[in-house]
Amino acid sequence: MKILLIDDDESLVTVFSTALKKEGFDVVSDGTGEGGLEKAKNEKPDLVLLDQVLPDTSGNEVLKSLKTEDATKNIPIVMLSNFSQEELVKQAIDQGAVDYVFKYQVEPKDVVDKINGILNK
Repeated sequence: MKILLIDDDESLVTVFSTALKKEGFDVVSDGTGEGGLEKAKNEKPDLVLLDQVLPDTSGNEVLKSLKTEDATKNIPIVMLSNFSQEELVKQAIDQGAVDYVFKYQVEPKDVVDKINGILNK
């Protein structure tokens, strides 16, 4: 199973990628919203981990694009954020995110378990 991780925090990408690969996942990553959208279309991941704050756009904008394109609309998306702003969380869930993870209060293993649960692995 393939996970697309869209986040510009390289250390977080390394930590999460390592944890996911240990569990047998294929991991593809991109540090921008634009690049992430392209990878989602080309790589056809089973799930997307999407950061809320990206250098070129907001995670919610990327989420909206992913959910309106036929090629990507059925991919489960888990939002990642350092911020627990209720409005952004609500907006992401309303736009189709399956879950919202606050990076500062989660262990990589918890994210892996959450992904396994979503994908019923």
